[in-house]
Formats: sequence, structure tokens, C-alpha cells
Amino acid sequence: MNSKFMNELPELVKHNVISQQTASKIEDYYQAKEQNSPNRLFTVFGVLGSLLVGLGIILILAHNWDDFSRFTKSILAFVPLVLGQLIVGYIIFKNRSTTWKESSGTFLFFAVGSSIALISQIYNIPGDISSFLLTWILLCVPLVYLLKSNTLAMLHIAFATYYACNYGYGYLNMGKTPWLYLVLLALVLPHYLQLLKERPKSNITSIFNWILPLSFIITLGSFVNGFDEIGFVMYMSLFGLFYNIGKTPFFSDGKLRRNGYLIFGSLGTVFLFLWASFKWFWEENYHPLKLTQELMISLFLIVLTTVILVYSYSKRWVKGFNLIQSAYLIFAVMFFLNSGNHIVPTVLVNLVILALGLVTVKIGTDKFHFGILNYGLLIITALVVCRFFDTDMSYVVRGLLFVSVGIGFFVTNYIMLQKKKKLINQNQKL
Repeated sequence: MNSKFMNELPELVKHNVISQQTASKIEDYYQAKEQNSPNRLFTVFGVLGSLLVGLGIILILAHNWDDFSRFTKSILAFVPLVLGQLIVGYIIFKNRSTTWKESSGTFLFFAVGSSIALISQIYNIPGDISSFLLTWILLCVPLVYLLKSNTLAMLHIAFATYYACNYGYGYLNMGKTPWLYLVLLALVLPHYLQLLKERPKSNITSIFNWILPLSFIITLGSFVNGFDEIGFVMYMSLFGLFYNIGKTPFFSDGKLRRNGYLIFGSLGTVFLFLWASFKWFWEENYHPLKLTQELMISLFLIVLTTVILVYSYSKRWVKGFNLIQSAYLIFAVMFFLNSGNHIVPTVLVNLVILALGLVTVKIGTDKFHFGILNYGLLIITALVVCRFFDTDMSYVVRGLLFVSVGIGFFVTNYIMLQKKKKLINQNQKL
């Protein structure tokens, strides 16, 4: 219950803003809501307690493991699994609270992994960590829906990401692509969509809005096997996709801190453009195009992002031209049309970054949003810093540039602060 809000009720009744009857109804409503809502802190500690209990059992068994016979080891390997299943079954049958479901599900999730690992070790069953992770994750997928557990869904995404990284990265796994990673994410997607539908503004949904795009960012590189250079187009297209998803009303109408898609998309786009603003980037990444897996993935992401962008314009979710929403297309065109002349794309990329900074500053000024305003100024500052390392300008000129940018930070923020104060004073007079 919001105690600050409840403390205001007597004041509102005293000044006849609301009646005593209305105040009582409000108080009863929030008390009932608080009783029916799960205790978040208790849920967190319940999950942590399950983890600690599981780790403690493993440590106790590990200390005396060599003294047990193979039969005893096999029995002990299944004890946590059976115990976890009994607890989960009882909780489902009794329909206990969310805290119990989250805690028992977490315990059973790690019990499944430990049982698989122990049996493999006892009977020397061959296999690698990728197949172990895949088996573990698939066995625990039904628990996400049986218990409607957000913790298990997050563990599913985390371990699926680990599986993709283990399978796709590294010299020993060259040529391998973790396509099953996409299947694993598809299995948990209905749970995420249900959260978006039923609890779009909750904290747990916001967490998923961050970890899902982060998972894709981490694992996309594992889909690059041979044509490494086009990986830049893949990532730029992915960031463009995230940004355009984040600009849809479903996400953009909420708070910015809940919109991981928009933030990752914007930061990733700017970072890759800054990376491509050096001339060596275009010198090293000039190769004839070949029909490869990387090219097909890039084209798929470009088409998908373009479809979302066109649909947003058709629904009038986007008004006017937003440069950062189309930045992925600009980068792809420059990359695919690169003929080995690094001067033209380098100059164009620097102009695009400058335009991105200026447009962001304008958006921040129009919305009176200091965060967006300073983000635009940081983009311009980052561009100046990059040019500090690859130009032959004298230190005096470089110093003047930094001084100019610093003054720009101060003056722009000061002007907007004055405008905001003036607007507030005008509204108070009205």
C-alpha cells in the first residue's frame, strides 16, 4: 500500500475534496489489493533460499562422495529430483501462493540439472556441455507453464543464452550455428506475451523487456561462421529492429526505463556508427558479397525491421522522419555498395552521427527532457573524441573543440532550464 497516498486521505476529506465514504472505499480497496498481491521481497528471499538449500545439499554430498558405492550415489543423485517433484506437485495440488511456486520451481530446476550431471559422472556417460544444457532446459520447460513462474522463465532465457554461446562461440565450434537457441526462446515466448498482455507495466515485465533483447545481442555473434564482416550489418539491423519495436505505442507510451528495446536499439546503433566512423573500418571490411548464412540473416532482419517501420508509418505511430529509425538501412546500403573507397563512407558515417546527435538534442529540447538532450550532446562529444585520435589537428584546435562542446553542454542545459521555468510560471498563472 502507498502509505504516503493513504496519509493524504484525511487531508482530502478535511477540505471536502472527497467524502469520508469515498475515503473508506479507497482504503478498503488498497488493503484488499495488498492482501491479494504476493510479497515481492518474500518471493525473492524464497528463491534465494531454494538456491542456497540446493547448493548446501550438493556440498554435503560432494564432501563424502568418494566414500559412497555406485548404487548409493545413484540413489542420492535422484533424491533432490524426487523431493523437488513432490514439493512442486503438492504446491500445484494445493494451489499455494506465488512465492511457494517460484521457490519450489527454482529448487526443482537445479535439481534436474544436478541429477543429470551426477548420473553422467557416475556411469561415465559421454557428452558435452551443450547437449547437457539443451537436455536440462527442455526438461524444465513445462515447469514454466505449470507453475506460471517468472523466475523459471528468466532462468530459461539465461541458460538458453549460455547454451548458444557455448555451442556457437570458440575455435572448437567453428562452423556450428545454435539454431536450437531460437526454438528455446520460442518455447518461452507465450509466457512473455501473456505478461505483456496482462501486466504490461509491472516490474517483472520490464525485466523481461531488458533480458530478452540482451540475450539476442549476446548470442547473435554465434550465428556468424565465415563471413565475419557482415556481422556488423547483422547487429546494426538487430539494433534497428529493437529501436523500431521500442517506438511502437505499446512500449513507448510507458516509462523509458521499462523500454529495454528502445535503449538497446539506440545505444547499439550509435556505438556501431561510431565504430564505423574510422577509415580503417571501411578499408578492412571491403570484400565481395557472397550468398552466405550471414547475408541471409542480415537480409531477414532488414526486411523484418522495414516491415515494422512501414507498419508504424501506416498506423501513424511515427510522425515525420526519424533518422535513427532508418539508420540501419543507411548503414546497410553503404556497406553493400562499398567499392573499396573508404573516404566516401567514412565522411557519410560522420555526417550521420552528427545528424543523430543534433536530432536527439532537438527531440530533448522539444520534450523538455534533460536526459534525451544530454544524450544527444554525448553523441556529438563521442564523435569529437573519435576524431581526436585519427586526425592531424593541432592540440590547440582539439582543445578548442572540447571547450566548445563543454560550453555547448552548459548553454543548452541552461537555456532549456530557463524555458522550463518560464513554462511552469505561465501554467501557474493560468
